[in-house]
Amino acid sequence: MRTTILIHCPDQSGIISAVTGFIHSKGGNIIYLDQHVDKEADVFFMRLESDFENNGLDVEEFKKEFASNLAAHYQMQWSLHSDDVLPKMAIFVSRYNHCLYDLLSRFNSGELRAEIPFIISNHEELGYIAKQFNIPFYHIPVTKDSKKEAEEKQLKLLKEHEVDFIVLARYMQIVSSTLIHEFPNKIINIHHSFLPAFAGAKPYHAAFERGVKIIGATSHYVTEELDAGPIIEQDVTTVSHSHTIKDFIAKGRDLEKIVLSRAVNLHVQRKTMVYNNKTVIFS
Repeated sequence: MRTTILIHCPDQSGIISAVTGFIHSKGGNIIYLDQHVDKEADVFFMRLESDFENNGLDVEEFKKEFASNLAAHYQMQWSLHSDDVLPKMAIFVSRYNHCLYDLLSRFNSGELRAEIPFIISNHEELGYIAKQFNIPFYHIPVTKDSKKEAEEKQLKLLKEHEVDFIVLARYMQIVSSTLIHEFPNKIINIHHSFLPAFAGAKPYHAAFERGVKIIGATSHYVTEELDAGPIIEQDVTTVSHSHTIKDFIAKGRDLEKIVLSRAVNLHVQRKTMVYNNKTVIFS
């Protein structure tokens, strides 16, 4: 059995030695360890992968002893994840299909190690894509008057399928505080990187008019402050006076799907940790 442990706690001496010694005492072989200290906040972060001999690890007993022997002493916030258990990812989408196709292609090829129990959309247009990949598709319309009812249907599905996290693959609706509280740092969004300079419905048109020389995309965890959550992944590409608005949009969409897939993979591989509205991203 292979496990991943994520830890953050007040920085102090002896943490790495204590954790690695404990894992060794349980028959674990450490195959990866990365750590970071935020000097300003005086906080220690660590990600550690281990293999356990003959799959003989009693996970519940391990958690109990780790909590009492180490976590309490070092004031740790920690989690243990088994590689045998794939996280369940729900996808929310509207009418743009580029991010959805990219995620499903990576999922279908085995590059994205997650389960996708369903796709939710506030429009019907992309149902055919879900059918192509044999994934259940739920059309839940969202209007000003039906927003609360729609959210209740979404939450019901998420709970019934025991979904671990949500990906907004160009879902053109503002997620409510109720959903955010149910999935803290577990809702991943993607958008262009012009915000707040070129906010609105046509950011690429506005950027074209301004004559920008780079365009970009940002993927982040969703918080109640719109488009201001902890950033997971970003990238940029250059543009010039020779590019048209159509070129801007095409380049932007390429970036959006690449950046979103990177962010989702980092989350799935347990390589992200959130602290003070920022992320620590492990290699």
